[in-house]
Amino acid sequence: MLSLGLGCSSEENTGINTPDNNNTQNSQFPCENGMAGIYPCNGYDLMAEIDVLSLSGSSAERGSDIWGWTDPSNQKEYAIVALTNSTAFVDVTDATNPIFLGRIETNTNTSIWRDVKVYNNYAFIVADNAGAHGMQVFDLTRLRNLTSIPTTFTPDTTFNGVDSCHNIVINKNEGVAYLVGCSNNGGGPIFVDVTDPLNPTYLGEYTSAGYSHDAQVVTYSGPDTDYTGHQIYIGSNGNSDQVVILDVTDKNNVIQISSLTYPQTAYAHQGWFTEDQSYFILGDEVDEINYGFNTKTLVFDFTDLDNPSLSSTYFGPTPAIDHNGYVKGDEYYLANYRAGLRVLDISNISAPSNALVETGYFDSYPEDDNPDFNGAWSVYPYFESGNIIIGDIDAGLLIVRKSN
Repeated sequence: MLSLGLGCSSEENTGINTPDNNNTQNSQFPCENGMAGIYPCNGYDLMAEIDVLSLSGSSAERGSDIWGWTDPSNQKEYAIVALTNSTAFVDVTDATNPIFLGRIETNTNTSIWRDVKVYNNYAFIVADNAGAHGMQVFDLTRLRNLTSIPTTFTPDTTFNGVDSCHNIVINKNEGVAYLVGCSNNGGGPIFVDVTDPLNPTYLGEYTSAGYSHDAQVVTYSGPDTDYTGHQIYIGSNGNSDQVVILDVTDKNNVIQISSLTYPQTAYAHQGWFTEDQSYFILGDEVDEINYGFNTKTLVFDFTDLDNPSLSSTYFGPTPAIDHNGYVKGDEYYLANYRAGLRVLDISNISAPSNALVETGYFDSYPEDDNPDFNGAWSVYPYFESGNIIIGDIDAGLLIVRKSN
């Protein structure tokens, strides 16, 4: 998220909503006649929700980022919910009966910009505009077999090689965290070895491409064989209005492969590769406000990393701002702020037009779809169960699932 215009939601604090039965994966509010309870929908049921007050302990707080963890010992699924004052942990294995387990408080002051990723059964948490917050590290296996809930946890360690950071990206194939948008280093990526999660080690940093707001890093296996096996960094560089492609294989000798911009730029916010690493889907966070068009999503052809090009542009059905988006198979899951979760079919992504087609949605902000900073901040669509978790600024945690 770039800027704030947050007001209190008109929705009442309902706390933890649970169904009348204990049948695992039964929908609390199926999507019927375009509604799931109070929420407009198309093809996605509401399983349960936990509001911000219940997660944060304060009516003054707001929600932000979200990520997930699946316990490899028993396949239990957990939501990790970033809040202005803390990071909350919720067992969502029984999606209609989520269990709030507790939270880690912020290391410093509150911040709307809190981000979390997972590697090797540990959560790594950063916060922006939060002083000397550092990177909190939490052993997620501590969530097993708790005897008292909710619990106030403390981090297992904190990496103090940074202060405030806007975001964290982890390339699991190399065990390296990329901290971006930090108060250190002008916001360029800072490289941290997290293969030993309790002893994060600084590896280097890169300044030449400027501030990165968000990024994705992959061990490259796409069509450009010049870079097979290399660690490739795609940076969405905010108000520099550009996307940068870096070879970060050698942390002491980062090579800029290319950069690109696009028409009607405002703030290059966040993007994600298709699974074959041929295309990159980007959202610009401010163009809907600056130019007055509907939600705009850009598709770039990355088949030649040295010469990326704009392939197509998608406009959604509402004027809401796009925020974080992630690819799973042939679907793109977009947290679309006041328009909630939108799900796009990307199976025809190479086409010059109609490359993306909306197939469903769950509108977590039913008041309106205006271009403002409320509603769905992020989404995590990667649970094997098929359940999808939404981190919402106003509503907190929502668990949804594709209708049968």
